[in-house]
Amino acid sequence: MPELPEVETVCRGLRAGLVGRRIDCVEIRRPDLRIPFPSDFASRLTGRYVRSIDRRAKYILIYLDEGSVVICHLGMSGRLLVSGEPPNLGAHDHVLIGMDDGTRVVLHDSRRFGLMTLAWKSELEAHPLLAELGPEPLSSNFDGAYMGRALKGRRAPIKGALLDQRMVAGIGNIYACEALYRARISPLRPAATVPGRRAERLVAAVKSVLEEAISAGGSSLRDYVRTSGELGYFQHRWAVYGREGEPCLDCDCGSGVKRLVQSGRSTFYCPSRQR
Repeated sequence: MPELPEVETVCRGLRAGLVGRRIDCVEIRRPDLRIPFPSDFASRLTGRYVRSIDRRAKYILIYLDEGSVVICHLGMSGRLLVSGEPPNLGAHDHVLIGMDDGTRVVLHDSRRFGLMTLAWKSELEAHPLLAELGPEPLSSNFDGAYMGRALKGRRAPIKGALLDQRMVAGIGNIYACEALYRARISPLRPAATVPGRRAERLVAAVKSVLEEAISAGGSSLRDYVRTSGELGYFQHRWAVYGREGEPCLDCDCGSGVKRLVQSGRSTFYCPSRQR
């Protein structure tokens, strides 16, 4: 599933081609993805200008001139591809949006776990998809003091806490593993034991790994590509994710990267470095 850096990269690609332009046509090629498309989806978009494009957690928010907001989530396999050429649509191309300058945006989603829906800007914060999300990890609201309060009394492992979108929004499995490695914190450590200096280290690690991943265009794993169709490059900088049995990059433990399963997800870490 695309995580925060991948979604932010997609938002930046969309901004370059869509902001300030008018939507000329919308084609919905199936009635639903994860949830049904609104019945008036195409009519509410057609003729509208794109004012801005933002991101909240792993959601793409496209603000239109009359107050509507397109909420888009890429699910497990979704792609938003932008091109100046008429696309050859395939079976998994579910939405086509045409702009007034000939730009075309296609939502491709082979597994159909993504979604596109509409909300009014005035109601966005209370929308069921967004209302319970925690702070953005790259914002000033996400700091050691906040993390200390959020983790107080939590007995579950810290890895699971990082993946809880109510605590912090947008972090997924890849960047949780990488941040914990940078912070030298075991993914098995009880969350309640992290506040203090460990929390400060972890916040700094989360911010640094996300910023570096955004600069590299995200990580291309399986389906993710940028809006241009190009791959991201951060997967070449992973310290632990997907590297089971390989030597650790920043320590000489000799045992290499280990893998374990937590809540059905693979966790990669160095037991010598991470305590």
